[in-house]
Amino acid sequence: MEPMRTRPVLLALVATAALAACGGGGDGGSSPPPAPEETRVQDSRKSYVPAEPNATTFAALAPAAGDTVAPSSTSRWAGVLNGAAYRIEVPQNWNGKLVMYAHGYAGTGNTLIVNNPQIRRYLIANGYAWAASSYTKNYYDVRAGVEDTNALALAFARIAVDNGRPLTPPSRIYITGVSMGGHITAAAIEDEAYTTANNKVRYNGAVPMCGVLGDTELFDYFAGAQVTAQSIAGVPTYPFTQWADIQAQVTAALFTQFPTAPVTTTALGNRYKSVLKNLTGGERPLFELGLAYGGSFSAVWGVFGGDGTVNGILNKPVIDTNRFTYTIDNDAAATTTLNATTQKLTADPEANRLRRDGLRWIPVTSGNIHIPVVTLHTLGDLYVPFSMEQIYQKRVAAKGNSQWLVQRAIRGATHCDFTVAEQVEAFDAMIKWERDGVKPSGDDVVTPTTVAQPSYGCTFTRNTFGPEDTATTQQLRGLIASSGASCPAQ
Repeated sequence: MEPMRTRPVLLALVATAALAACGGGGDGGSSPPPAPEETRVQDSRKSYVPAEPNATTFAALAPAAGDTVAPSSTSRWAGVLNGAAYRIEVPQNWNGKLVMYAHGYAGTGNTLIVNNPQIRRYLIANGYAWAASSYTKNYYDVRAGVEDTNALALAFARIAVDNGRPLTPPSRIYITGVSMGGHITAAAIEDEAYTTANNKVRYNGAVPMCGVLGDTELFDYFAGAQVTAQSIAGVPTYPFTQWADIQAQVTAALFTQFPTAPVTTTALGNRYKSVLKNLTGGERPLFELGLAYGGSFSAVWGVFGGDGTVNGILNKPVIDTNRFTYTIDNDAAATTTLNATTQKLTADPEANRLRRDGLRWIPVTSGNIHIPVVTLHTLGDLYVPFSMEQIYQKRVAAKGNSQWLVQRAIRGATHCDFTVAEQVEAFDAMIKWERDGVKPSGDDVVTPTTVAQPSYGCTFTRNTFGPEDTATTQQLRGLIASSGASCPAQ
């Protein structure tokens, strides 16, 4: 749930809007305008350049067996909108519906890149238009991702006219995305986003995949993973921001091989592995394989030592570890010592407050949703871990909106390790739910005994491959099979 401190800010926003509508305050409209909002490091990063600034189109999909629509027959438009590159594809038999695709974290470079959705072939074969933005900025800028994705959705019909194919506005607009794009997807459908965004879009359904569904709680996890590593390795009080000074020492204390696969741990590292498992979703299939072979935890290790501002997205630290009670399985004494000696970090309450100039700097996923949402998450993901799904489920339930949420666990070993078949099935389930009003099936993500079952995640795992499935996914699914962790008849 949102902290109570947001209520006065919300009331202030409402009061400001009311005053503006009436021409000012009680002094005849002469009250000065509100002071401008503060700026941050991210606001000064303005040198972003689209990778293809002069592009007007992009390549058609290569034909594949079973195609019912010739991929080359679509209208494909590329361009730049308000500084963000975009791509739009519309089949000749357009069904009047638009799918917005939100890409994941693109790093800290200056080049803006547009990604095609992995389910592109399914979309055009079934009559859907799709559009994707590069966003105007890189870094973890979910605010820019929501605004630029919304702006492109709003500009869709105008761009079609400009390209000589007049189209009516879409009858339905859906949104899907991966990783940071999953955060963008989940944030864009929130009541708060519609209220505060500068570009407002009412979406009809959403499929966030491997998404940061706990918004800033992802960074709490990164911090918890760091302070427990320090504590177990014997340097519990070393300054959090000076991780570089002790990284080699901690790594040697906890791992016999890292990050090269297979990752292996020392005796102390076995304790840390238990803590990590419980931080990321508890006992579940694929955790061990995810750590040993998935490679996603090395990305977490690489972000340790930050100052809590998410690389200048915020001005004040947002990380908070006070909610964590760390657990080492079957060792009550070591668990007690760990919780007593581990540093606690506290967020600045103003770090991610509501703003007067649009969305929060890190938009929230508070559970205020009122459209069909189907999520996907791999069990072996340790970068954006399965615990994100558990956090989101509890937030949505606390808002009384569980009727709008279906979650599906996938037996993948790394971050966003989905087959195209799994993504298509989830998207198709959302579409039929929105169209017919019949809620599809999903997984219970919060009952520990259910999540711990050896067969958990089998229901919606599809180990079938097509032309858009990556070599990494195919290799890791093969590794799962060879380890004996495959589902029956797959």
